[in-house]
Amino acid sequence: MKRALLLAALLATAPAIAQEWPRRNTAELQALDKVTARVSTFNATVGTPVRFGTLTILVRACHARPAEDVPDAAAWLEITDERAAPDAPPAFRGWMFASAPGVHTLEHPVYDIRVLECR
Repeated sequence: MKRALLLAALLATAPAIAQEWPRRNTAELQALDKVTARVSTFNATVGTPVRFGTLTILVRACHARPAEDVPDAAAWLEITDERAAPDAPPAFRGWMFASAPGVHTLEHPVYDIRVLECR
């Protein structure tokens, strides 16, 4: 219940994030392969797909709080899995928040993705 309330509060602020937080061009992401325990950190430019394992990650928007505020970042991601059926929906579509990585996450049996920062 607590997680659902936090998620609702964060998602309700998403339009405000896009208006009040400065737009950035690059998202720093962290990916975990749960099978091999490989952790990778990489940059993804907004609008340019990047690959991790069987996933294709497309950052549609990336925003960071202003410098005078507590650091945080929010990125709108679309993540697809090449192993999914051709007509399957994306594995993830929505906002991910650096300060609350467990609130709106990719639910995948092999991979975890999280937003670290927007630059």
